[in-house]
Amino acid sequence: MTVLEAIQKSTDFLAKKGVESPRLQTELLLAHLLQLPRMKLYLNFERVLTAGETGQFRELIKRRSLREPLQHITGSTSFCGYEMTVNRHVLVPRPETELLAEAGWTFLATRPAPASALDFGTGTGCLAIALALKCPAARLTALDISAAALEVASANAARHQVSDRLQFLHGDAFAPLPPAATFDLIISNPPYIPSAEIPTLDPEVRDFDPASALDGGPDGLRFYELLARQAARHLRPGGQLMLEFGDGQAPALRKVFEPHNWHIASIQNDYTQRPRLLIVTPGAY
Repeated sequence: MTVLEAIQKSTDFLAKKGVESPRLQTELLLAHLLQLPRMKLYLNFERVLTAGETGQFRELIKRRSLREPLQHITGSTSFCGYEMTVNRHVLVPRPETELLAEAGWTFLATRPAPASALDFGTGTGCLAIALALKCPAARLTALDISAAALEVASANAARHQVSDRLQFLHGDAFAPLPPAATFDLIISNPPYIPSAEIPTLDPEVRDFDPASALDGGPDGLRFYELLARQAARHLRPGGQLMLEFGDGQAPALRKVFEPHNWHIASIQNDYTQRPRLLIVTPGAY
């Protein structure tokens, strides 16, 4: 079977299984197997796959047909141009979260050195690592309740050689922090899916992302309410809290934060022009 035949047959198979963008998914899996840039597949359409390669490719396609995420199959994903290891213990980073990271490093660049940031619920560590790479003078702290997630995040930090500037802490909410710890920036992509909606999510998310990284409680706002109550005490003067949130949650978030004396600095859109990022500052408004 040639590369082109493998792509065509597997694309048809994944399409029948309801996999989104089946041709792209097929090409990415084959490129991963052959250790080639995806575009080089087009220069190798007539290459005949060995029996071993054919068997391995069929297994990869089978896993994807069962809706296992591509990123879990390949073991990594790109975030802000940096490769991050992913597995079942962490949420696969989404493209819109890159906008949150960019807002974070842009703000840190305006702060007196050495700037500091806290990544609340770090997961893969992608936000903290991106900030550390873009702001070499900054000091980063990352929290997570999942010890398994912190293992992944620590490995990613070592991969990108920022472990010396990134402290990982295990525990619930702000409990692992010293009471007097303060930061220029607190940044987070917290769980924001209402509990009742989780069964309706795509299988790639529902069955493979950790439930603790998805479930935001009955209304999806559990962690925003916690942050509205507790985050201000950990911000330095002039500091900001930056958060990703779900579709349609912007009006509710105003009602969550404003009674706790937060100023809504801005609400920013994602790539689809939907409100996605909340930036707030504590104090009078």
